Amino acid sequence: MESIQNIKQRFEIIGQDPKLNRALEKAIQVAPTDISVLVTGESGVGKESIPKIIHSLSHRKHAKYIAVNCGAIPEGTIDSELFGHEKGAFTGATQTRSGYFEVADGGTIFLDEVGELPLTTQVRLLRVLENGEYLKVGSSQLQKTDVRIVAATNVNMFEAIKKEKFREDLYYRLSTVEIQIPPLRDRKDDIHLLFRKFASDFGQKYKMPTIRLDDDAVSLLLKYRWPGNIRQLRNVAEQISVLEEKRAVSLTTLHSYLPVNPGSNLPAVVKNEKSESDFSSEREILYKVLFDMKGDLNDLKKLTMELLKNNDSQKVQEDNENLIRKIYGEDDEDIETQDATELEVLQLPEAKQEQAYNPATQEDKYHFAEEIEEEETLSLHEKEIELIKKSLERNRGKRKAAAAELGISERTLYRKIKQYDL
Repeated sequence: MESIQNIKQRFEIIGQDPKLNRALEKAIQVAPTDISVLVTGESGVGKESIPKIIHSLSHRKHAKYIAVNCGAIPEGTIDSELFGHEKGAFTGATQTRSGYFEVADGGTIFLDEVGELPLTTQVRLLRVLENGEYLKVGSSQLQKTDVRIVAATNVNMFEAIKKEKFREDLYYRLSTVEIQIPPLRDRKDDIHLLFRKFASDFGQKYKMPTIRLDDDAVSLLLKYRWPGNIRQLRNVAEQISVLEEKRAVSLTTLHSYLPVNPGSNLPAVVKNEKSESDFSSEREILYKVLFDMKGDLNDLKKLTMELLKNNDSQKVQEDNENLIRKIYGEDDEDIETQDATELEVLQLPEAKQEQAYNPATQEDKYHFAEEIEEEETLSLHEKEIELIKKSLERNRGKRKAAAAELGISERTLYRKIKQYDL
């Protein structure tokens, strides 16, 4: 088994960070097997070195090694690229083509950015991992392949699984062994070493003296977060090597080549406007409050009818107290100490209770209450029709836009249009 130091020299890997050494150690240990490996880490940390190490130390080292960037292949052609296609399988397929899994038979395939694979392709890949079988696009003939798969991703796979963008079974099949490459900001002692290596390489490449950092510039180099990791560090070293006439680089000079606020490793999208879901939530809360108020009003109406029908003043008093507790959530002590005038709002005087005994008067009041409730219902009905009409007019008859404005589904709006014959 080769030592970590030999591997570093062979593949030009610079650094002595313990996490980096552990990643290289795992790659060396897993290389002689056919176990599938998933390499994880942020963009620009150098994940592509691990599959090369694994392939070179495996029994497949004399067979083909193919690296595939899954994020760079269009979704419509990725199945054809990986598995091949038959002549006439789709428009433009003028001849039969072998895919990467057929070409790399007996070797190793490195699937970079595997988290970008479409779900349909993930199903095909899972079948290859499980039994080495696949179908060419447009073919019904099953084919076999003996390929070692090493995948890499900078995507949070558990988040992708949660959002149903990546199959959970495929993740566990790929990550039999997971090797994580640490970000550059966690390798403080390696940053300056890498910068000096890049500066030396570019000095030779462009035939000019190598740039040097002063102490303050080195301090800034170590404090910076490097969201682009090694790739960004290399680019900065190349820019300074080409653009700066002075070979001694100061703090001010280095700072001018670094982004001002590297807040995070990923871009953030900030929305100044409220989303549609925020407005929907506010509408739901408002509707709930209105329905609760309507329920309280209905309780008051029922109590009024009981007062008209019932001559038991003690029972009426208890009903009043129960209703007040229901509406205001007050304790018994609060009700007893409550101002008498508040209870009298819901209780009829004895003189009026005697009038309630008159059947004719009672019946008139009962019908009057029914008419009030009916008028209110009709009013709500008319308001709903009016709101729907106005919304449709504002949105020029577009049901989807009107439904969004009204806070209801398009299907509900369509049903109400038919119901009210609008």
